[in-house]
Amino acid sequence: GAFQLWAPRVYAEYEHVNGVLRQKMRIRPNFAGGIFLGAAFNFGSNVWTYKHRDQLNWAFGWCAITALGQFDARRSAQLILWELKLVIDFPHAATILLPSAVITHSNTVVHPDDRRNSFTQFSAGAIFRWVENGCRTEVKFAEEDPEGYEAMVAGKSTAVERRMSLFSTVDELCSLVQLL
Repeated sequence: GAFQLWAPRVYAEYEHVNGVLRQKMRIRPNFAGGIFLGAAFNFGSNVWTYKHRDQLNWAFGWCAITALGQFDARRSAQLILWELKLVIDFPHAATILLPSAVITHSNTVVHPDDRRNSFTQFSAGAIFRWVENGCRTEVKFAEEDPEGYEAMVAGKSTAVERRMSLFSTVDELCSLVQLL
């Protein structure tokens, strides 16, 4: 899908975490072929969000948001990406992938004549950290493997750079487009 195409290294992290969860915990994906660990169906006739970040989602991952319903996307339920200063017409059945933990986002209010729902897929950052810590909490990691724990703590200073390198560069995306 689009996630694997545009961010293959990030997607590989999700595959790794899903594989560990399947093997260690016998946890299966929510949906056949699914990669996200959580999902929310937001039903009601007037579904929209206030300006927010999904701080519990994995900061280096993506969230998939799908708009559903009967509404005019030019006047209602538009998606706002605040740091990017974008207001996006977000029509029925459209899906966007975004790092919802780090980009502040919201929707414009739904017009009274319109009906909007949404379906969101996401993955909690705590699960990625738990897998990275050998399927244990940081407290348990420190108790069971003090040297490994110290190495993990020391690695936190470069963690952001390592994780950012998972995202595709503009040059990589341009090369990909030329291949298509």
